[in-house]
Amino acid sequence: MLLGKRGEDAACRFLQGMGHRIVARNYRTGHLEIDIISTKGNGVHFVEVKSRVAPVAVAPEENVTALKQKKIANAALRYLHQSKDPGVFWGMDVSFDIVAVTFDGGEEKLEWFPEAFIPMYV
Repeated sequence: MLLGKRGEDAACRFLQGMGHRIVARNYRTGHLEIDIISTKGNGVHFVEVKSRVAPVAVAPEENVTALKQKKIANAALRYLHQSKDPGVFWGMDVSFDIVAVTFDGGEEKLEWFPEAFIPMYV
């Protein structure tokens, strides 16, 4: 759990450095979760963070399976429908991003995959 929080903290700092405004972290609805929800310009980003410690056998972003993508998309849909001010997102572009964080000793390597997937099912 600590590794995941460290990764999400690093991802938030990275996104904020890219001009994103973090609007929610660890949004939960039922058994569904979104790690980070941010906005930038005319877009809302639903971000999945995958954190690993080096060496890694499989790139962290490859662990966002089709099933995980479906769960994130369903959670995003609920978030948009349950928003206190749903009009705030009206007309905004929606993006599903992944931030992969690899910790190697005292260093962290971040890779951002904007628009990593497009849900074809919801």
